[in-house]
Amino acid sequence: MNSPFPQPKPYILDIAPYVPGVSKAADGRTLIKLSANENPLGCSADALAAMRAAQNLATYSDPDSIALRTALGEMHAIDPARIVCGTGSDELLNLAAQAFAGAGDEVLMSQYSFSVYPIAARRVGAVPLEAEACDFGADVDAMLAAVSEKTRVVFLANPNNPTGTYLPHGEVERLHAGLPGDVLFVLDQAYAEYLEDGGAPGLTLAGKADNVLVTRTFSKIYGLASARVGWATGAPHLVDALNRIRGPFNVTGAAQGAALAALADQGFLSRSRENNARERAAFVARLEGFGNRGVACVPSEANFVLVRFPDQPTAERVRDAIAEAGYAVRHLPGQGLGDALRITIGREDDMAKVGDAIEAALER
Repeated sequence: MNSPFPQPKPYILDIAPYVPGVSKAADGRTLIKLSANENPLGCSADALAAMRAAQNLATYSDPDSIALRTALGEMHAIDPARIVCGTGSDELLNLAAQAFAGAGDEVLMSQYSFSVYPIAARRVGAVPLEAEACDFGADVDAMLAAVSEKTRVVFLANPNNPTGTYLPHGEVERLHAGLPGDVLFVLDQAYAEYLEDGGAPGLTLAGKADNVLVTRTFSKIYGLASARVGWATGAPHLVDALNRIRGPFNVTGAAQGAALAALADQGFLSRSRENNARERAAFVARLEGFGNRGVACVPSEANFVLVRFPDQPTAERVRDAIAEAGYAVRHLPGQGLGDALRITIGREDDMAKVGDAIEAALER
């Protein structure tokens, strides 16, 4: 029977839209965001100046982000031809699924993975499958056991969002080694710059394997979330596939300019990493003092901590108390984490106030 209006593909209606971190309280008050893993130090002053200087609204941006790819290549010892830039790493994650999976195929990820992965799978008609996690992180054996003849793409965030867990590179290599050669392995390194090694082993793997794509972003430690800049690297045939279907002017000229300047200011990156490590350690140490009240922190290698409470009502009560103190954090019951809050690491004063709010809520 004909419909009176256009109907989307059935699998599109199966998508649960992405829900961003909140920035307002239930009563409409604007809150300080510790819900989206943004850099509390902002961005490099040089990047901000470069973005303003690069504003030229009447002309198209460089469609191939040549200068940015060249700079990335020099920094990471990668042939720029093996790099593709995108509108944040989100675009590249979606393009990976679009290029290598389709109706009836399977896209595999770990339980408690980034919520964009199932969206990327469903938007092309593929079936997203979750392998059971271990201690809130990816379990290599469970993921390999879930691979089937229909598996076309495997997503792995490392460090993982929203749990902050980290899979040692030896385990990443073991996962890759166990995958069929025709399965695309996407290693999402959005938080790699917070690691001591900067995620370099993942880039090395992408440089020598034919089926590994590593994605990175300027949205996190570089503080350019609003600019929407990401990049990916892998074998030439993988990069070629993404280039065929990405938008022709997908990264604005201003964003390219800001990203170039951000790369050149590694001092800002170091300060951001140091602030995060210091404040995360202090915050976790304080929360560990609430262990006798059922509070536990999942070990994190990112710029946030997943804090677990005895049950969902307690998590909701703590979330509301934090909002009363003026801060927004992330509650993720839709991802099976109803008893937990994901809290972005902010400045020292921010974390002290959030800690005070948690303590007061637990006492009540």
